[in-house]
Amino acid sequence: METKTIAIYARVSTEEQAIEGFSIEAQLQTIHEYAKQNGYRVLEYVDKGISGKSMDKRPALQKLLSDAKQRLFEEVIVWKISRISRSMIDLVKILEVLDKYNIAFKSHTEDFGDARFMLYIRGALGELERKTIVDNVKMGMKQRAYQGKWNGGIVLGYKSSEVGTSTHRKKKETRLEIVESEALIVRMIFEKYADGQGYKSITNEINRLGCKTKTGGTFSVTTVKTILLNPVYIGKIRYNKQEDWTTKKRKGTNPAPIITDGQHKAIISQELWDKVQTRYEAVCKVPNRVFQGSFAFTGVMRCPQCGYGMVAQRATRKNKNGEIKYQRYYQCGQLANKGAGVCRANSVQADYAEQEILTRLQNILSHPQLVDDVCTSINKSQHVDKSSIEAELKLVDKEMADIDRKKDKYFKLFEDDVLTSQSLKEKLADIDKSKQQLQKRKVEIEEQLSENNAGKTVSEAIVRGILGEFVKLFDKLSNEKRKQLVHAVIKRVTVTEDRKIDQIELKFDTMATAL
Repeated sequence: METKTIAIYARVSTEEQAIEGFSIEAQLQTIHEYAKQNGYRVLEYVDKGISGKSMDKRPALQKLLSDAKQRLFEEVIVWKISRISRSMIDLVKILEVLDKYNIAFKSHTEDFGDARFMLYIRGALGELERKTIVDNVKMGMKQRAYQGKWNGGIVLGYKSSEVGTSTHRKKKETRLEIVESEALIVRMIFEKYADGQGYKSITNEINRLGCKTKTGGTFSVTTVKTILLNPVYIGKIRYNKQEDWTTKKRKGTNPAPIITDGQHKAIISQELWDKVQTRYEAVCKVPNRVFQGSFAFTGVMRCPQCGYGMVAQRATRKNKNGEIKYQRYYQCGQLANKGAGVCRANSVQADYAEQEILTRLQNILSHPQLVDDVCTSINKSQHVDKSSIEAELKLVDKEMADIDRKKDKYFKLFEDDVLTSQSLKEKLADIDKSKQQLQKRKVEIEEQLSENNAGKTVSEAIVRGILGEFVKLFDKLSNEKRKQLVHAVIKRVTVTEDRKIDQIELKFDTMATAL
């Protein structure tokens, strides 16, 4: 008689291991003893330190489902249903896969027999439990805020440190401590705004001085504004600033966030804070000037110095009759957002730039040889040597694998009490950010390879048709529609150091085409 093969799936999240004492070893040992008693052969699938919230982010579970399709085992056994999923929807998906390949499913500690309905009910309870945990975490963070405690995150001027709250327990609290070198920058920003300087002027000045943000970058207008509106600098704790928490982002500004006295020291005085807020409210009441003008090429035009997208700039001139005339320019977006300490204006007259681009596109239509040259360049670029692209893809895969190994190492250090829960959380946040960037780049590379393998060619008729419609429609469209048209056809417009239009790169071209 052939020996029956079963699959054991075990999982524990970092929080469950740290707080509730769940142990993967205990789960595996219990089921191994059961398998031994029945003479089963065992395959193990283990997700360690991973939440049960999503099935897509659990490599061992994905491997189990893949092996199920190959019928490498006859039954899947878990210690509890919540180990395989806390999501009702995910549980149903998993069971559908197993059913499709006639693979049984069993919970070692929960007796539901063949009643699949009871299985679903237990799955629903597991999902409810997860939601309850999330609600409890939110409630705990809210309570911490009311007590003036810091709920985590980085903020210029302070550093987070862990301090013990009891000599009898290992429980630690996160406290904010002033970093004086950063606090000097914060005070400078508040004082300059209170004295009448604007966001852009302050941003320009502190970037010229070489000041850096908490993450080591240059300051932007948005960064300065965020600092000026953060009550943490007068010793307050603010919580629930944004409403409608989701797994990806927060939406909607809460008009009445929780603001309480914090347990940390203030960096600025209440008097200076009040002065800044009074000025901010007064400035907000001044309506923005309305300018009826088109800047269709913002974003696609690139600064010749830093390569950043160019944005709108307007200058006023008075004629002999005293009438105000507006002059339009495209200028470096970094200068507009971060000041002259980062880049120069490198302004290009908008009328010249737009007319030059349209003229070049029109010239192509009237010269068959130019159309042919564009098609040749585009089609040649779509059949470039793939070796460099594939090499980059391999490098990205290697870096992602290295990140996964590093993640496992951090979990092991946590298990061995080398890392605290706060340190683990910070390290995992950095790792996840890096992995997201790598995954995004991997998708881009794979799309590029897919396009390259497709072997598509662009005909003269397509080029002539696209550019012909562009030139014909541009002057007839509204400002917003013009911008949409530009971004649909043109990928990038480079500018020379003497502020002239250099090359125009089309969206259906993967290399810069000199038009």
